[in-house]
Amino acid sequence: MLKKIILAAGVTLGLMSGAQAAGEAIALPKQDWSFYGIFGTYDRAQAQRGFQVYKEVCAACHALHLVSYRNLQDLGFSEEEVKAIAANYKVTDGPNDAGEMFERAARPSDKFVSPFPNENAARASNNGAYPPDLSLIAKARVGGPDYLYALLTGYEKAPADVQLLDGQYYNKYFPGHKIAMPQPLNDGQVTFADGTQASVSNMARDLTVFLNWAAEPELERRHRLGVQVILFLIVATGFFYAAKRRVWADVH
Repeated sequence: MLKKIILAAGVTLGLMSGAQAAGEAIALPKQDWSFYGIFGTYDRAQAQRGFQVYKEVCAACHALHLVSYRNLQDLGFSEEEVKAIAANYKVTDGPNDAGEMFERAARPSDKFVSPFPNENAARASNNGAYPPDLSLIAKARVGGPDYLYALLTGYEKAPADVQLLDGQYYNKYFPGHKIAMPQPLNDGQVTFADGTQASVSNMARDLTVFLNWAAEPELERRHRLGVQVILFLIVATGFFYAAKRRVWADVH
């Protein structure tokens, strides 16, 4: 947990500096998320669709280093489904009895497998840009989930007065509006088993829910604990008030 907090703080400061350097504050459309508020929870079906979008679209470039495959059970996947998902990936393990490293199928206890062996390989495959790890991206960006949704749906044709270099794309919600990542989502890009329409807006919303869960998997437990504490304080306040009235009854 401490590692997550430190990482999030560092990334947040860096991204805030970048946004300030761009010299503008961009107003983000406010979204209504199921996990907002003291009673907020994650929509399991929506988060599972978001995982599918991540797996089929984002995982080719972006890692999820702080999430283990077994964590997917929190989203409603069965143990067997998680084993099957993990088995699709290879991890390096060892050494074996001969002192050699070897590859094996990933297990539920393994972290999500990175698409690249190292940062240099990632940059070489993306014209020098380094695709950020998405484990904490929902906490690292100012605006959080609203920003992620806006970014995913904010690609447009550049205005006539904006000059883009090779490998740059126009996004109205990205600080400076020039982004190295091409538009990741397009209508009909995935097929959802529950029949949900795979529009850009739907996929962006589902993916945002999944990424917020990845960054805050303990959110629902924290909300439940908060409600329990409030109820306890209400009952305790009533008890102590009644005790005070009884103790001081003769004085009054």
